[in-house]
Amino acid sequence: MDLKTVEESAVTLSQVMLPQDANPAGLVHGGVIMKLIDNAAGVVACRHTRRICVTASIDRLDFHNPVQIGNLVTLKAGINHVGKTSMEIGVRVETEDILSGKLSHTASAYLTFVALGDDFRPVDVPGLDQKTACEERRNREAHKRRESRLAEKRSEKICQENIGSCSD
Repeated sequence: MDLKTVEESAVTLSQVMLPQDANPAGLVHGGVIMKLIDNAAGVVACRHTRRICVTASIDRLDFHNPVQIGNLVTLKAGINHVGKTSMEIGVRVETEDILSGKLSHTASAYLTFVALGDDFRPVDVPGLDQKTACEERRNREAHKRRESRLAEKRSEKICQENIGSCSD
């Protein structure tokens, strides 16, 4: 299977936040930002694989600053790591007050997507060709997160199979 670069599938999406996106205080709901994050990451996954891809997990969604009605939200998403059938995609969310020009880092998240075949079963994904030192670093960090996620899944499975082995 061919290698693809991070640049080939990366995406930047922007959207102005409107009243229907916010609560009565004029702050955008976290769920609206979460949906935008999932959409941006999904585009990256589909561009990388040219397949239908589904969200398997969201890892470390951290909100740093609020978003107000009228702000421009920009999502920058890129693939960090690929496995056999899955990919980790990082998304950085930035907010711009379009009247003042002030930028702020709103949120960051890591998502895992799985590529599906015509039978809706997981299929192999193209490898990742890292071109820069930054891409290589992100790949190493993503590999560590993946190992941690898999260890946690194994532990959860043991707990589900043997409730007596679980700790509160």
